[in-house]
Amino acid sequence: MSVSMRPSAFCGSRNMTAKANYAVQPVVVRANRSQRRRCCIVISAYAQRAEYIWADGLEGSPAKGTVFNEMRSKTKVIQQPITTFEPKDFPDWSFDGSSTGQAEGNNSDCILNPVAVYPDPIRGGDDVLIVCDVLNPDGTPHDTNTRAQLVELLTPDVVAEQPLYGFEQEYTMLNKSGQVYGWPNGGFPFPQGPFYCGVGSESVYGRPLAEAHMDACIKAGLIISGINAEVMPGQWEFQIGPVGPTEVGDQVMAARWLLHRLGENFGIVSTFAPKPVKGDWNGTGAHTNFSTESMRNEGGMKAILEAIERLSKTHPEHISQYGTGNEERLTGKHETCDMNTFRYGVADRGSSIRIPLPVQLKGYGYLEDRRPAANVDPYTVARLLIKTILK
Repeated sequence: MSVSMRPSAFCGSRNMTAKANYAVQPVVVRANRSQRRRCCIVISAYAQRAEYIWADGLEGSPAKGTVFNEMRSKTKVIQQPITTFEPKDFPDWSFDGSSTGQAEGNNSDCILNPVAVYPDPIRGGDDVLIVCDVLNPDGTPHDTNTRAQLVELLTPDVVAEQPLYGFEQEYTMLNKSGQVYGWPNGGFPFPQGPFYCGVGSESVYGRPLAEAHMDACIKAGLIISGINAEVMPGQWEFQIGPVGPTEVGDQVMAARWLLHRLGENFGIVSTFAPKPVKGDWNGTGAHTNFSTESMRNEGGMKAILEAIERLSKTHPEHISQYGTGNEERLTGKHETCDMNTFRYGVADRGSSIRIPLPVQLKGYGYLEDRRPAANVDPYTVARLLIKTILK
């Protein structure tokens, strides 16, 4: 008897080495009266890799430093692929919270609860990225679970206003020694000016990673609306939105993870530090565009101005939660307003809240909150804007 295994007959063009998970069963085939031949038939599908992604809640904290990021992830292999993209269809998982600053060693298990599922643009196939929030063992939200705090505010009256967000995520590329990517060793490039939305190798550093990241976000189904090189060379921005309150956090987290993951391939570290280079260089922010149904309709300028009035009264609360190290960025220079001052203006990039000129001309649209730092928690920004403007 001989054993024949020919998985290629069942596998199509997929990567067998990385993806195959064969369940084989011997089947007896009668060749003739005097001889029996044994063969095997593949009877199961490929396994699925699910990347469970969560935030450790330590972005910019002294424990990690401002250069490092808050994203964590690990891979779960699911033997029978789940293709619904419904978070509830994927199992909860757990992790060692004592290694992420989220639990003590004597009671370290934390629960990963799937909240958003996207196609994995890196692995492809049926593989997925799963954004999770973190729960305590008893099922209650962990202290670092800011998404749960946002969900609590999504009452019917808030949902009726259909709040939308556009999140402008700036970041700075570094090489592994901590120097800004593309900058001369031990020195500085020309003063900032020709780099914003620039083109050409003398003006733009790191475009291959920025382009690969944009492509990955598109393939993952994220609502990414664009990218651009920023004012400081080696600094970039991508925009997520317009999307709703929980979606802005889920998609920004997935996009941040993809940026860091692709950086591994390019040998580039991306930091959300608010002021990665001291001196006469722009900081790194996360300007957040916000609108409600009332703002987007004819006569919406009235609702916009009412929202700005409310924001002026809660400025200290927002500043206290708009990112660690933001005081180094919000100095009143480099297109910022001093963090201890609140002001708004039309087309004014030195304001706390900017009304874009097209919005002023039309009389309706949205406002831009220019205060959040690049390392801000997007769920927190979404929550505070709703709390101040709609509650």
